[in-house]
Order: sequence, then C-alpha cells, then structure tokens
Amino acid sequence: MQRTIEDINLKIKAGKAVVVNAEEVIGIVAKKGLSRAAREIDVVTTGTFSPMCSSGVYFNIGHSKPRIKLEAGKTFLNDVPAYTGFAATDVMLGATALPEGDPRNKMHPGDFNYGGGHVIEDLVSGKDVYFSATAYGTNCYPRKKLETWINMKDLNEAVLCNFRNAYQNYNVAVNLSDKTIYTYLGILKPRLGNAVYCSAGQLSPLLNDPLYKTIGIGSRIFLGGGTGFVAWQGTQHNPTVPRTEKQIPKKGAGTLTLIGDLKQMNARWLRGISMQGYGVSLSVGIGIPIPILNPEILEYATITDDDIIAPVMDYSKAYPQNIPEILAEVSYGRLKSGSICINNHDIPTSSLSSYSGALEIANTLKGWIKRGEFLLSEPVAPLPGLEDGSSTKPLNYRPVERNNNY
Repeated sequence: MQRTIEDINLKIKAGKAVVVNAEEVIGIVAKKGLSRAAREIDVVTTGTFSPMCSSGVYFNIGHSKPRIKLEAGKTFLNDVPAYTGFAATDVMLGATALPEGDPRNKMHPGDFNYGGGHVIEDLVSGKDVYFSATAYGTNCYPRKKLETWINMKDLNEAVLCNFRNAYQNYNVAVNLSDKTIYTYLGILKPRLGNAVYCSAGQLSPLLNDPLYKTIGIGSRIFLGGGTGFVAWQGTQHNPTVPRTEKQIPKKGAGTLTLIGDLKQMNARWLRGISMQGYGVSLSVGIGIPIPILNPEILEYATITDDDIIAPVMDYSKAYPQNIPEILAEVSYGRLKSGSICINNHDIPTSSLSSYSGALEIANTLKGWIKRGEFLLSEPVAPLPGLEDGSSTKPLNYRPVERNNNY
C-alpha cells in the first residue's frame, strides 16, 4: 500500500479522510493489524504542550512621525528588553527576556514574576503593551525617544518564530546533592527527592515520526492555536543519538524551528510561565499531522509510552558541568506511573508537559482536518537525518587576549 499527500488531501477536501490521534491509533492497530489499519487510516495527529524556552516573536511597529531608528539595547515592552539590531522598526522579543529591574537571583531563589513569555501572552490576549525606546538620531530618522501603547491589532506584522521546539525525547532530572536546586525543569528536591520529565511521550510529534519521514521543512502544523510551519531543523538538532530497535531516540535528538502568524494564535496555547530560581519561559502548543503514506509510517506512529526510553540525569552536578553521565534509563510508561527506582530509591515523578493539553491539541487538529479546514503540506526538504550527522558539535573554546580588533 502506498499513497501520497495529494491523495490524502483529496480525501480531506471530500470529507472522507479517516483521522485518528496518536493515542487512538495504538488500539486500532492492535485490533485490526498493521496492514488493514494502514489501508483505512489517512492521518494520525500528534500534540505537545510544554515550556519551550527557545521561542520568541518578531514584529514591525510601523513608522512614527518623525521617524525613529530603534537602537539595539534601548527598546522595551512592558520594561522587558527587546532586540532591534535589524533595521529601523523591526523588533524581536525572546521568551526568556527579563525586565531591567528584576532582582533575578540576588535573593535566591528568585520569583521571576514577569518576562518575555508573559509579554507574548499579553500581546496574543489583545492587551495593550507599553512600548518605550530611545535612539541616537540620524538625518533620516531624527526622533530620539518614543513612548506609546501598542496592541496586536496595531502591528503591521506579528510572527511567532521559535528556534528550538518539540524536542524529540528529553532528560529526566533528579538531584543527587544535599540541597534543593532550581532548574528549568522545576524544583528538584535533595537526595533523589523527586524526578521531573517533560514530554508528551506517545503523543509527541517527533517520537511518532522518529526518522523524519513525513515531518520536514515546509510541513504545515498546529502552532499556538493557529497554523504554522516547520521552517528548518531546530538548534541542537541531533539525529545521531543512540536509538532503540524501533528507532526511537534514547535521549534528546531532533528539534524544529517553527514559524507562524501570531495574530491567528491565542493565549490558550501560548502562556508565559515563571520558574522559581531559574527565570521565565513560554509554554507552546504544537500539533503535527502524520500522513499515513504506507504501513511503515503507521508502525512508527503506534509507539507507546512503554516503548520510549529517557535518560535520568543529575542536575546538581552532571548537567551543569556538562558531564555526559546517565544514572539510568526509564520508560515513559514507568514515569507516568508516578514513581521510578534509581539507586534503590523509589522516587516520585512529575511532568512539566501537559498530556491532557497535548491530547486536546491532537484532537483539535483532528477536527480541523476532518472538517476540511486544514490540508497537509508536502515538505520541500527533509530534516537532517542519521546519515547527515550531528549539528550539536560543541564549540572549541579557546583562551583569547582581548585587543578589540575584530
């Protein structure tokens, strides 16, 4: 059996496509068998909803009267610094940016009540955001100061642009030290007091297409409640990590660069979050359809939480010191049971990723496709795969003498 994305789109337009989510497909294939299910199912939808730090937005504020050329390092949204070293009025804001006056971790652990992720959520929610900027002034851009309120509807363009999203598997974090530590995976209690993971497991997009046979550059996706696209492989994309017999990576592997129209999105699926002792971030909702072009692709999409293995790492020493030391490997089935056993310790587990949110996204995307509101797109290029090597080679850090001659 072999079909094309064009074949599937014709069925979607006719209202005849058979679409199931990545949780439902497991039982269907177990009951009907792979060959029969592959003939019947056209699309499997996936989803994930979790903090994704490498996210941001860019937009253009239009020209004031008189015109201003925004200066890098001197532009703020609700007192959160934005980057403007592109052109006169183009602005980029990162999800982890902090206001100038935030105490950070001066009184550890800091609370980090507001930052870039929250500004993004405010914009998507339709709230007014305070915009301030200073500039050095030029003949063509004479204005030196601008203060105003901006709103999403006032912006010429507003684009969500995320450089590293939808990680294909990830670490399980624990703490071997004698004190509580505060990380981007949350608060970790001392002496293996808890374990935190962050993945939708069997619903996660890249785990359902482990060799990137259908997800590629140009794939149309659910992004932040609207539609977006895979623009490139994400930073730290690393397909060459060890894999199971089912080709599922056993540690962090593939990642995606995603882009989409922020004006289509909603705050249900883009939420600013505060991580005590660490900083701020943005929770992003992502859903990717898997076109069932043949039985092999369907077989990959039937992975279960018991099939997915994740590495357990110590975040008190090994992770911060970049020591490649893995304490154990555990399945997501075990993680979701509520506890794991490490070094003869029964450790309670919790997830930063919302499985219920991921399932809602997969079902929302499923509904869009079944109603003919969402067509699949043919990738214009594949993501780098196993044969292409790793793009996470560390920099060769070398001591330098500063002479300011660049």
